[in-house]
Amino acid sequence: MNVASSLIVPVVLAGGTGTRLWPVSRDSLPKQFQALSSERTLYQETLLRVSDPQLFTRPVVLTQDDFRFFARRQANEVAVEPTVVLEPVRRDSAPALLAAALIAQRLHGEDCLVLAVAADHVMLEREKFLATCRIAGAAAAEGRIVTFGIEPKGPETGYGYIRPGAPLATDGAFAVQAFVEKPDEATARRYVEEGYFWNSGNFLFPAALLIAEARRFEPEMVEAVQAAVELAADDLGFIRLDDKAFREAKPKSIDYAVMERTDKAAVVAGRFQWSDIGAWDALYELAPADEDGNVSRGPVALLDSRNSFIHSDGPLVSAIGLDGYSIVATEDAVLVMPTDRAQDVKALVADLKAKQHNAASEHIKAHRPWGTYQTICRGDRFHVKKIVVEPGARLSLQKHFHRAEHWVVVKGTAEVTIDDRVFEVHENQSTYIPLSGVHRLANPGKIPLELIEVQTGSYLGEDDIVRLEDVFGRI
Repeated sequence: MNVASSLIVPVVLAGGTGTRLWPVSRDSLPKQFQALSSERTLYQETLLRVSDPQLFTRPVVLTQDDFRFFARRQANEVAVEPTVVLEPVRRDSAPALLAAALIAQRLHGEDCLVLAVAADHVMLEREKFLATCRIAGAAAAEGRIVTFGIEPKGPETGYGYIRPGAPLATDGAFAVQAFVEKPDEATARRYVEEGYFWNSGNFLFPAALLIAEARRFEPEMVEAVQAAVELAADDLGFIRLDDKAFREAKPKSIDYAVMERTDKAAVVAGRFQWSDIGAWDALYELAPADEDGNVSRGPVALLDSRNSFIHSDGPLVSAIGLDGYSIVATEDAVLVMPTDRAQDVKALVADLKAKQHNAASEHIKAHRPWGTYQTICRGDRFHVKKIVVEPGARLSLQKHFHRAEHWVVVKGTAEVTIDDRVFEVHENQSTYIPLSGVHRLANPGKIPLELIEVQTGSYLGEDDIVRLEDVFGRI
């Protein structure tokens, strides 16, 4: 296999949910699309990390339908133009990587090398990361599926581990002797002493080799994913995998499907700073602390507090006498816990979902392809929102059976369609949409359109929308 001179195809997996980072990360806007470790989102940082044109092709992004416009918009904000592939349902990493490998072959040839990275990981020290990619690429070109191992900084129990075996021809690469599950603390200490690596879950491989090895162990999965790719359709510039075929693929991680069964696995040591940001304690460990051991982000005021982590996306958070605590505040939810209980957030969110608490999954600000809306006030028969429509964007032509709406423009100019009338509404003007009125809102201007919407009626759920025309293909 002679592909060492080829550019590497970066594949960014951006479909996860990040439950342990609630209340900032929720189903409606998960952690990869949030700015948690810098001014850019984790997804944007990942795209920039694999943007060196001397080493990489344009990236391929795999994500869910709900996040497709985030993926495109946030990429455009950092001047990256990815190929975005939509998974109709979540099927874990093995079907996702197989789909990515097949699409990479279509775009860049049968013998292309693929780098698979998670959109929600932090990898600092970019030059060291690129150096690791070059080593992994050389090992992959010799017929290996290479995983990135991380030299442990301590006996971490939240990661899987890799036991390296014999060194390979590529300097810095080793055969994988074993993958091991997340250990208890005593076992983790032994692993660190014996030179094991953390398993980062990032890979570099020849596309053809991964597909061939998956066919050995999971032939039905490969058949289903191949059909999903062959039947994929273009949807507004996105590649949408075939729903029926992809559902036939058994959900399984790439570790279980291939890596723990193949004799072609290799590992290289990633000497860059890495974290999967699995929980809030990981962000505490990554960020620089003040002289009292505190890490804070956003409007925060502390008194007589030590070794604590405070993150606020809006309200001022004030605290006295903290020691070893974490506080995370958004506009509609506050989380308080001992920092060493960070892994328990997942159980808390599961309980909130079981109780059908809206804040478990939905943000107070909802993102749509055309802009955002945010709840200001909600009552028994009314719902007040702030709506922002991006320049040049338009909502679907729609109607509601159970509610009427009042729109008051506070910034910009709205182009409003109501039944057979089309007219403009300017700042400090308003209009009324009657029950069952066919209507559309658009922003013909060059600045964001902001308006206040007051809904009144017997039912105010978001599913009371009948779309008649939609430029985003949501009918």
